[in-house]
Amino acid sequence: MKVIIVGGGQVGNYLASLLISNGHDIRLIEHREKNLKKLIKELPPEILINGIGSDPAVLEQAGITTADVVAAVSDADEINLVVSTLAKMEFGVPRVVARVNNPKNAWLYNSGMGVDVGVNQADLMAHLVVEEMDLEDMFTLMKLKRGNYSIIQMKVSPTAKAANQLLKNLSVPKKTVLIAITRDESLVIPKGDSQILVGDDILALTDEASRKELKELFG
Repeated sequence: MKVIIVGGGQVGNYLASLLISNGHDIRLIEHREKNLKKLIKELPPEILINGIGSDPAVLEQAGITTADVVAAVSDADEINLVVSTLAKMEFGVPRVVARVNNPKNAWLYNSGMGVDVGVNQADLMAHLVVEEMDLEDMFTLMKLKRGNYSIIQMKVSPTAKAANQLLKNLSVPKKTVLIAITRDESLVIPKGDSQILVGDDILALTDEASRKELKELFG
């Protein structure tokens, strides 16, 4: 996969290193001398492009016409948005990911600006804080791209309604599928006659509306 990264700060540097280690074809655009000096020491020099990422000529030099993904991760929202618009509207890049620096600008990161995925670090942090406070032992493992579903993991508490009950006797939400039960070192595929024990780890696919019900059942 060919990826063009705009912004050679800590985020861009780390992202480039990670993608290179996974065998991807990377070009990283950066114009600040201080950052370039550091990047040359840490990354293969042939992947570095000295220039401003919002300049179409620089993007073409980086090979944007054949890029699979553009990641605009500079520390300036205006640059990230310009890069995203150019990448999608001018060059037709299939996937554009952009970093949101100021949460107040998050509303701008939409398909109309060419952004497929806007990574808002403040928003992600807020969701982690709220989930930790409201859901205690329920952790989101994966947010599915389509629909409002997530794969979550939760531990059965000693006071849970489900503790020591057979699965067939429990009122599991209709929009929830129990995927697996982890008990000590063993994995149990949930069936109607499976017994839920205190300390079990429950893996489930569920929608947002059912999460509270699951917490009341297993938490």
